[in-house]
Amino acid sequence: MPKLIWREPIETTTIVNRPPSGPGVEAVPRAREAPETAEPTEARAEPRRRVLTLGDIAGRESGGLVVLLVAVGALTLASDEFLTGNNLANLARQVAIFGIIAVGQLVVILTAGIDLSVGSVLGLAGASTAQFLVAGMPVWPAILLGVGIGTALGIVNGLLVTRALLPPFIATLGMLGIARGMVLLTTDAQTIQGVPESFQVIANGTILGIPNLLIIAVAVTAVMWFVLTRTVFGRYIYAVGSNPESARLAGVPVRLVTVSVYLISGLLAGLGGVLLASRLGAGIPTAGTGFELSAIAACVIGGASLFGAKGSAIGAFTGALIMGVLNNGGNLLAINAFYLQIAIGVLILVAVGFDQLNTRRAATSGS
Repeated sequence: MPKLIWREPIETTTIVNRPPSGPGVEAVPRAREAPETAEPTEARAEPRRRVLTLGDIAGRESGGLVVLLVAVGALTLASDEFLTGNNLANLARQVAIFGIIAVGQLVVILTAGIDLSVGSVLGLAGASTAQFLVAGMPVWPAILLGVGIGTALGIVNGLLVTRALLPPFIATLGMLGIARGMVLLTTDAQTIQGVPESFQVIANGTILGIPNLLIIAVAVTAVMWFVLTRTVFGRYIYAVGSNPESARLAGVPVRLVTVSVYLISGLLAGLGGVLLASRLGAGIPTAGTGFELSAIAACVIGGASLFGAKGSAIGAFTGALIMGVLNNGGNLLAINAFYLQIAIGVLILVAVGFDQLNTRRAATSGS
C-alpha cells in the first residue's frame, strides 16, 4: 500500500555574481547597495483564518447529509412512530439492500460508466439461490453460487465494454434483458418457496439488537470506502473516470480496471439478490425490477457525478438512506407514493444541478 509522502519545504539560497579576485585583477568598485527598508509592522497582516464548513469535513457527501438530517428531523416531529425500534429495524432492512447495490453502482459510475443490469442480476441471483436450496444444496454453497452468478454476469458486462467496445449503456441494457429473461425462463415465472429456516435467519436475524442486513451493508460500504481511498486500485478507478487516455499513458491498466468495476457491481448485485431472497424467504423472479434506477439515483443524490471520478461509497449509501427514509416516512404519514416519486426526482435534478454549478465555478476560478 503506497505511503503518503509529504513534501517538506526546502531552503533556497540566492546566488550573487561576485567580481573575480586575486593577484593581477583590478578591483572593481561595488555598487552601492540600497539600504534595507524596514517593513512596517502594520503591513504584515496576519492571514485570515478560514472557517471550516460541513463541506470541508464531509466533502461531496455534505449535501446528502444535510438532506438526511432534515428529513429525519422532520419525520421525528411529524410522526411518533418513526423513532420506534420496530420501525427503525424495518427501515434498516429496507435500506441495506439498496445501499449494497448503490455502492456497486457507484464504482462503475466513478469510471464514467453505468450498469443498468443490477436489478435483473439481483433477481436472477436470488431466484437461483432459492432453487439450489429447494433442490437440497447446503446453504453456504448455494449462497456462493448465487453470488458467483452475479459476478460472472458482471465480468461479461466488463468484457462487452472493453473488448466488444460497446457503450456501457447498451452493454448493460442488453444484459438487463438477458438476465431477466433467464430468471423468468428458469423459474417458469413462479415464486420459489420452501427455503430452509437457516437461510432466512441470515437476513432476518439480529446481533445485539442490530439487524444483520444493516451490519452487512455497513461492512460492504466500509470495505469499498477503504478500497477507493486507501489503495492503488482505488486511485486507478478515479484516474480512469477522469481521463482514460491519460491514465493509460501513465501506466494504468484501463481495461483491467474497467472489467474489475463491473465485476464488483455484479458481485454486489448477486449478494443483494441472495440477501433479498433470505429476507423474503422465497425466490421471486420479478425481484429487483427498477432497482437499477434507484441505485443510480442514490449515487447521484449522494454526490456522485455521472461524468466520472467524483463520488464516494459513503455518499452512495447516504443517498440510499435518504430514499429509504423518504419512503418510510411517506408510509407512516400516509402520503401518496406518487408524490414521493416526484420528490425523489426533484432531489436528483437538484443534486445534478448543484454538481454542474460547482463544476462551472471551479473551471471559472481555475482560468
